[in-house]
Amino acid sequence: MSLSATVAPHLPYLRRFARSLTGSQSSGDAYVASLLEAWIADPKALQTAKNTRIYAFSALCRLWNSLSINHKPDTPSEHWESTVQDRLATLPALPRQVFLLVSVEGFTRAEVASILQVSDADVDHHYDEASRQIAQMISTDVLIIEDEPLIALDLEDIVHSLGHCVVGIARTHKEALKLVGEKQPGLILSDIQLADGSSGLDAVDDILNSFSVPVIFITAFPERLLTGERPEPAFLITKPFMPDMVKGMIAQALFFDMKSTRKRKQPEAAA
Repeated sequence: MSLSATVAPHLPYLRRFARSLTGSQSSGDAYVASLLEAWIADPKALQTAKNTRIYAFSALCRLWNSLSINHKPDTPSEHWESTVQDRLATLPALPRQVFLLVSVEGFTRAEVASILQVSDADVDHHYDEASRQIAQMISTDVLIIEDEPLIALDLEDIVHSLGHCVVGIARTHKEALKLVGEKQPGLILSDIQLADGSSGLDAVDDILNSFSVPVIFITAFPERLLTGERPEPAFLITKPFMPDMVKGMIAQALFFDMKSTRKRKQPEAAA
């Protein structure tokens, strides 16, 4: 099998993982590009691996872990970078990788142990540590843009279980714009195809023209968004999704959002 045929099925997911790990499209894609260059120079190890998906993610993690800059804050040039680095400083490298590999990429605990070359017990420990730290950092108000009622309810339950507040569920482009204008959410979960035949992508584009907010797209066809031909989302959930995947992606989206520096203020108890 050719190198391109071996890599192609895994490339969108390697890019998604790298972007979540680094917090940006450009940085994540740069790591994947470096990995591809290494494989082009010496393709034998990848092509002969028993499990190419595990081997590919293991290689990406080894590359990321080999650079000490990823394990300590650098001198930030912008406030966004400073915010991210502050959070990275509180979330160690291994817990962060474990959390992403399990919650976002859907690897089993045993597969993560193989990817990172740690024990199963270490995987459980690091996953729990990351989940706890991220939940303590941030909670926010969430807008769901989804035209399927059952899916919207599932997402609402997941959002509430993380300690966030759902401020509305929009089924159409028009409803989404109206709710954003009224509620100013701290996070948006958006489907691609909406009830009125409009596009969730268009709705989000209109929202982002006047309001800065992290967005997680939800789609059954991730390859349509991860093509390399247009600006692409850093945060993407594939349908059908598992609750852990949604939880992991929400945590990562808020983790890298500049404005999500404090928990949403809880209402005061009645006297």
